[in-house]
Amino acid sequence: MSIKVHSKKRALIVGGSLGGLFAGAMLQQAGWDVDIFERSPRDLDSRGGGIVLQPEVVELIRRSGIEQDWNNLGVRSARRIFYRPDGSVEHALDAPQVQTSWSRIYSLMRSTVDDDRYHKNQVLKDIRFPESDRVTALFEDGSEQTGDLLIGADGSGSQVRKLLWDDVPEYAGYIAWRGLVPETDMPELARTSLHGDFAFANNTGSHILGYLVPGENSDLRPGHRLYNWVWYRVVSDLQREAIMTGSDGISRSYSVPEGLLKDSWKAHLRDEAVAFLPPGFRDIVKATREPFAQAIRDLAVEKMVKGRTILLGDAASIPRPHTAASTSKAAANALALADALSAFPDDTDRALAKWEGEQVLRGKYLRAMGTSIGNRLMFGEAAILS
Repeated sequence: MSIKVHSKKRALIVGGSLGGLFAGAMLQQAGWDVDIFERSPRDLDSRGGGIVLQPEVVELIRRSGIEQDWNNLGVRSARRIFYRPDGSVEHALDAPQVQTSWSRIYSLMRSTVDDDRYHKNQVLKDIRFPESDRVTALFEDGSEQTGDLLIGADGSGSQVRKLLWDDVPEYAGYIAWRGLVPETDMPELARTSLHGDFAFANNTGSHILGYLVPGENSDLRPGHRLYNWVWYRVVSDLQREAIMTGSDGISRSYSVPEGLLKDSWKAHLRDEAVAFLPPGFRDIVKATREPFAQAIRDLAVEKMVKGRTILLGDAASIPRPHTAASTSKAAANALALADALSAFPDDTDRALAKWEGEQVLRGKYLRAMGTSIGNRLMFGEAAILS
């Protein structure tokens, strides 16, 4: 792999998902040369899942210079509605908001980085510091790249964090089952009770929510969208390990992608839906062809800067999904980083010092908030998965 050498300051970004793309777009706007190194050999835009659109993400898209119809970023819902286990409405309130998809935001942000700056199949092996103001990334294919700053935006399982930090995520005691169902495949009970709203339902050791998101190729047309649901269930650590071993026999520490959940766990999920969920949610879970799962974990590092290496997004802190803040936190990290580097263009170390303090506090606050919300929802009268 050959990369041109430029006179401008250069950032090496490890991780080509949303956090890495956010950082890349913002540093380019700040006048930096940027190269992104993604471990996957394939494009990432096929990944499913919903995102509640937050102001930080909208602001970052604006500042990235993307030409965008701001009315078409996602699907609007008018109400939040809460169901009891028997299907009766506990309460409902007007709460307009926009839900989008991971793929929708990814495709927008991917357009900000030239293909020759986005390097796939690059697995980080080591990090070295040849000089106090330089950093070198070593990859498993034997290549090396040196820059003025290395950004670890490689997610909750960050290799950058593993190499230079001692912090390790902690299992929170429950998992999230997830699924996407084409709007046209929604069962009748699900359509009448869930369609168009941001819906919730609680039970013992159980909390589920769902909403519409853009469909394939970010399609927002009615009838072409997807229903996204997330179901939190209390699960012992031993059972988590069993769930995270996919149909391919590979044991994963914290997630099983779409298409790799074992048939036995799909059957278990359908049985649990009958036992714990109100009719609409029960039917949407049963209608999901390829559910997937992720373990809920906690992390908030004490330091986000080590020399000319930093952590950003979920590599630095993992807020529980109840905060709806994982994507917005990465955007806020990237916005603040660009502002700090622009404020001190000739003193990168001073810029990083200015940036770090508030971002560490942000991560700790979101961890505390997510822990409080999650433990209240899940462990009031916790029931371990049977």
